[in-house]
Amino acid sequence: MTNDLMSAIIYFLIALIISTIIIYVVTKAFGEKEGIGTAIMAALTGAIIYALASFFLGEGMIVAILAGIVWTIAIASLYNMGWLKAIITAVVVWIVALLVGMILPTLGGPF
Repeated sequence: MTNDLMSAIIYFLIALIISTIIIYVVTKAFGEKEGIGTAIMAALTGAIIYALASFFLGEGMIVAILAGIVWTIAIASLYNMGWLKAIITAVVVWIVALLVGMILPTLGGPF
């Protein structure tokens, strides 16, 4: 494996772990009973949705909003919650992820 590929894999795994923890904590704070497995699925689903959206539609705010809407639908389905709770959950996850991203040192990698 090349260093670039190895760096990308490590970056992805670290981001997945951090996203999973954030999703798990936020959903627990909102009273959800699902475990860490559902949080992992939500994090993976979000990564796949955003990757596909950027691959097919490019970069930009509109693409991010569309991917966010699709991810919110996925959250509602994975956690079997109503739309309003799913929207609030997704927004809180995004805010917490933004704050965590500002606190943690920037990871090197191709992303």
